[in-house]
Amino acid sequence: MWKKNKYHAKKIVVDGQKFDSMAEFHRWQELKLLEDSGGICNLQRQVEYILIPEQREPGDGKKKGKLIERKCSYVADFVYSIRDEDGLFYKTVVEDVKGCRKGAAYDLFVVKRKLMLERYGIKIREVNKNG
Repeated sequence: MWKKNKYHAKKIVVDGQKFDSMAEFHRWQELKLLEDSGGICNLQRQVEYILIPEQREPGDGKKKGKLIERKCSYVADFVYSIRDEDGLFYKTVVEDVKGCRKGAAYDLFVVKRKLMLERYGIKIREVNKNG
């Protein structure tokens, strides 16, 4: 199944899993090989991080208050664990596959990237479509 987006990335479905682009699918294949060989562990896709929780009016105890602002979240393409430099502890790696580093969509990503660092202490690793 193929769909086009404004950056000419084609969405793809493989074995029931949806990928936003061929580059994302190829990166998934690379990471799966790394996981199978023991280079990384705990590989996950499409992991949501809440950057700013939803904002509500005070409720009456039984019901939630009226929604004022929806949550702001970042969905990571890939999350996995690697050993640190000493090989003693595991470190979380968050990756985002990027084909285009310009425009409003990328500007929004930059804000979310900064919020990820501030809120979770995680620096997002950007992987371009060429590796």
